Amino acid sequence: MLLLAIETSCDDTAAALIEDGKKVLSSLVSSQEEVHRRYGGVVPELASRHHVRNIVPIVKGALEEARKGWGELDGVAVTRGPGLVGSLLVGISLGKAIAYALGLPLVGVNHLIGHLMAIFLEREVPFPFIGLVASGGHTSLYLVKGYLDASLLGATRDDAAGEAFDKVAKYLGLGYPGGRVIEALARKGDPGAIPFPRAYLSPDSLEFSFSGVKTAVVQFLRSHRVAERDLPDIAASFQEAIIDVLVSKAIRAAETYRIPRVVVAGGVASNARFREKFEEEAAERGIEVSFPSPHLCTDNAAMIGVVGYHLLLKGRRDGWEMNALSRWPSPGEGR
Repeated sequence: MLLLAIETSCDDTAAALIEDGKKVLSSLVSSQEEVHRRYGGVVPELASRHHVRNIVPIVKGALEEARKGWGELDGVAVTRGPGLVGSLLVGISLGKAIAYALGLPLVGVNHLIGHLMAIFLEREVPFPFIGLVASGGHTSLYLVKGYLDASLLGATRDDAAGEAFDKVAKYLGLGYPGGRVIEALARKGDPGAIPFPRAYLSPDSLEFSFSGVKTAVVQFLRSHRVAERDLPDIAASFQEAIIDVLVSKAIRAAETYRIPRVVVAGGVASNARFREKFEEEAAERGIEVSFPSPHLCTDNAAMIGVVGYHLLLKGRRDGWEMNALSRWPSPGEGR
């Protein structure tokens, strides 16, 4: 089965050609970082406008790179949500048009389930596993029993992990996107220099909260005379506070459900310090942790193709009335 997959949930315009839900024939991503950098974050209206400009060339480019023609496609998978509605509608509209014109089945995919399944583009991981998605818009834990079977265990009550990185980077005057600049600066600092708080909530909670550590950074900046030489320690200490909570919660979920496997996905999963600490902590507890390659952690259409393939294989189809979902009611069957 050859699928065209389209992803436009936020500010990356992406398309991919996926064969049998595993083989990536092409995967193109057009970033809007330069567009949004001056604002310190994604501006929804600008994001949707740039998707309109970029989506057709990106889809055509994916076909050309894969050396495939329109007539060779067996279906279309497109991100339906969660995400920015204006951005989502661009991808959904083109996906509908292509499917209608070619008489192909169309299926809408849950962006977060796509992240969880990105690992299967590189390696097999036995089910069940604990899945952690940590990105700019989401921080969620799942019990994953199959390609289309993921149950939400806990999510952030306020800021997502990546969102906290972006906001703190803005407070520190480091620019956008915050995750990469803080990670680079943190390499020069001491992660134990400043005891920023860890919001573990309650001993049994699998939910997250990152607004407190963000506020702690702001209060630290207000109450101290911070020089440029202090920034690496602040960045490293803040980053460590976020990582400690992410690692602790995921390992707690694995131990609670007695599942010795964790898959970590989303843009924050490309952070080298996060990977290093998670692997160390997991190894001590006999837990196997898997990360996709960094280019599969950030938003891409290839991961949408994995879920789309299994949905179509199961006979799932979406009609022309399919609309965007800013929030997905529940993970369900990857839909």
